[in-house]
Amino acid sequence: MKTKRAMILVSTDAESLRLGANELLENLNEALEAYQLFDEVDIATITDAERSNIQPFVVVYPEATVYGPVKPGDARYLVEEHLYKGRVAEDLLAPPKTLTGQIGSLRAHKGYNPAEQRIVLEHAGRIDPENIEDCIAHNGYEALGKALTELSPEQIIDIVEKSGLQGRGGAGFLTGRKWKFVRAAKGEKKYVICNADESEPGTFKDRIVLEGDPHIILEAMAIAGYAVGADEGYIYIRGEYGHAYRRLKHAIEQAEEFGFLGKNIFNTNFNFHIHLHAGAGAYVCGEETALIESIEGKRGEPRPRPPYPVTRGLWDKPTTVNNVETLANVPAIIRNGPEWYRSFGTPSSPGTKVYTIMGNVNFSGVIEVPMGITLREVINIYAKGMKPGSVLKLAQTGGSSGSIIPAALQDVPMDFESFRKAGVSLGSGALLICDQHTCIVDLVKVLLQFFRFESCGKCTPCRVGTQRSYEIVDRISKGQGKPEDLDTLQYLIAEMERASNCGLGQTATVPIRDMLKYFRTEVEAHILLGSCPTGVCEMNLELETAKV
Repeated sequence: MKTKRAMILVSTDAESLRLGANELLENLNEALEAYQLFDEVDIATITDAERSNIQPFVVVYPEATVYGPVKPGDARYLVEEHLYKGRVAEDLLAPPKTLTGQIGSLRAHKGYNPAEQRIVLEHAGRIDPENIEDCIAHNGYEALGKALTELSPEQIIDIVEKSGLQGRGGAGFLTGRKWKFVRAAKGEKKYVICNADESEPGTFKDRIVLEGDPHIILEAMAIAGYAVGADEGYIYIRGEYGHAYRRLKHAIEQAEEFGFLGKNIFNTNFNFHIHLHAGAGAYVCGEETALIESIEGKRGEPRPRPPYPVTRGLWDKPTTVNNVETLANVPAIIRNGPEWYRSFGTPSSPGTKVYTIMGNVNFSGVIEVPMGITLREVINIYAKGMKPGSVLKLAQTGGSSGSIIPAALQDVPMDFESFRKAGVSLGSGALLICDQHTCIVDLVKVLLQFFRFESCGKCTPCRVGTQRSYEIVDRISKGQGKPEDLDTLQYLIAEMERASNCGLGQTATVPIRDMLKYFRTEVEAHILLGSCPTGVCEMNLELETAKV
């Protein structure tokens, strides 16, 4: 089935229907057909919204622009302006106000404006990624030219810092601040590294960028190099991404030929070279210091920190390590300014976020939405709802190391601050949506199997902790667990979080922590009743009896 590029959501609660929502729906469909957009745009309804002052209202995705009140006679103008001409229908914009229900994340905080375009994925799928001239025709390398000819390195760092861009790899550290640390670090030789080792299970958002718009990463790295004082950069790419590797290699060659990489870029004294380095399939190399060790030709094991890479990174030189999605935001920020970027998302988490959707939903794939959207919105709007007969039970929000959150938290805004306050993490952007047939014990067992296999083995808390945790959860899944096992798990995760050398051992505890925090009753059923409430786990009570 072809994925459509946009979706129109129309309010059809009782008040909206009284005010002509049905006629509005008909007119919108007619307008889509008139402009030959019927095959490109989906149209659906929402019935549980509470915003009487703008009914009937219309939300256009993926931009999440809210219009209202919209009269039936406005339908053609809205379709023509927003979906045909690609610009906001200013006359119909709704005044900001808190919304509830399925569009709850479009809350009206001071200065909020709904997103109006993609940023990271703006050109992916719309340009020829192997033709640099097509890239240039779509603003490619414009930001680099502006940076080198109009801005100082300090001004660039200030712009990125004021934009509020946070690391999209999961940590959420301010990118501008990281660049400032590297620029201030002592040493003439410095490096820029793009972390493209996208090894988190279920995550392929970076791959879309690398394959669909490779030049945006090269441009961003060159800007970063100019800002921090580096003349050399590395892209550390996942070894399995062969197609992306070839496209990046070709893009580097083209950029060098056109003078966007190499010496005297834009006839300035700035030189910047980019090298490609393919990983060998080790999950731990997604951790920045293990990645650096791997580039240096060593075994991919995390380094003790401090010192941090910003002062002692690649070959002990100051180094900035940034995720693919993080870097992909930079050119647009330089072109349009920090205030423009802050018009997307929330005050504490500006911009957009790219998510991978999968699981028990009707649509799976990659989306880019404003920071602050809710899980309920993602499921109902972008994932086209749960599959028939499925009811949301939980969602994992960041791959294997991400939080497992219950359905009760589906209305928490998905931004760094809101998730932190709720005691969960946003992670890398993989959204695994699970229904009532998912067993939490079985899910955590699978995750721990992954972690114990991927542990580099360097530190005891991770090496032993992941193995021991897996053994305990495995026993529980077979009906052989004991009540004291839960205390042992609590002790293990506390020690792993405290003493593990890197993020792998520290975040391997997250699935266990969330299982015990939100689904303890289900775990206790496996232990005390010897049964799996979902029927997924195969109980082996006879084996335990034989042992006794």
